Amino acid sequence: MNQTDYVRLSLELHLFFDRIMKEHSFFLETAFMEKDKDLKRIANDFQKSFSNILSRIVELANNNISQNFLNAGEMITNNTLEAEMKTSNLSGIEIDSNITRKQIELKSGIINVNERLINSISNINRRTLPLIQNLISFKTNILNNVLSCKMYTTNYPLLITHIINEAKMYYNLLNKIEKKEPFDRNYIYEQEIFWNNIMKEHAEFIRGLLDPTEKVLIKQANKYAEEYEAILKQFNNYQPNLKNISLNETISFRNFKIAGEEGILNCKIKSIIVPLLADHVLREANHFIRILKSINV
Repeated sequence: MNQTDYVRLSLELHLFFDRIMKEHSFFLETAFMEKDKDLKRIANDFQKSFSNILSRIVELANNNISQNFLNAGEMITNNTLEAEMKTSNLSGIEIDSNITRKQIELKSGIINVNERLINSISNINRRTLPLIQNLISFKTNILNNVLSCKMYTTNYPLLITHIINEAKMYYNLLNKIEKKEPFDRNYIYEQEIFWNNIMKEHAEFIRGLLDPTEKVLIKQANKYAEEYEAILKQFNNYQPNLKNISLNETISFRNFKIAGEEGILNCKIKSIIVPLLADHVLREANHFIRILKSINV
């Protein structure tokens, strides 16, 4: 991995995943009971820590990231700022939307690699890796307590497992970049399986968080869950055309999520889905679409 790729890949990975991690922390915080207020505080501390890192990354990213990344809608969407503000008002928990406002202004460009920039990014990478590990441990402890009936939270156990797996993926990718290891075909294969499974679980969560009266949307979400499950079974005998199947499925699912977020923001859909969660899962679909479009077979 050359220095230019190291800079660009580091910045783009942080711009996507730091936001995901800080939102995971928010979702955990809002789901704890009052008796677990110490855990609420820890989750809030994680949210602030990832916000601080993301804020610094935004400062370094201008003219140092690709237009392809900016166009993908995985860093922010057209509705991220509104979703943050509405979710903060609904929850009473502060969300630093100034980061989002700054991200709206980011520009792509030719990466001006210099020693100062490389050192800054390396310092952030090495500082972020243990933070991700700590968040993984925090989430794992929560999951273990929930599964042993020592704790109640409004998050599904599968959702907690889901966000643990995403944190592990972030850690593995950042560690790979920091070691300057190239992304080979095995990486692409792993990403396809991983994100197809994430999309399947998104469909399952959406199905379970919609109001029972939203029968049409529940049926549609269930259909996506079944279709992703069928795609994942085909990976036992992988064929290159699976990339196109995954891409077409995820574009369709992404459009379903766009309509869903707009319905939630405009109070047209009955659910227990906060606007920020709707935006969160949309960004992850956009991320997967960019990965699939980058694959040459």
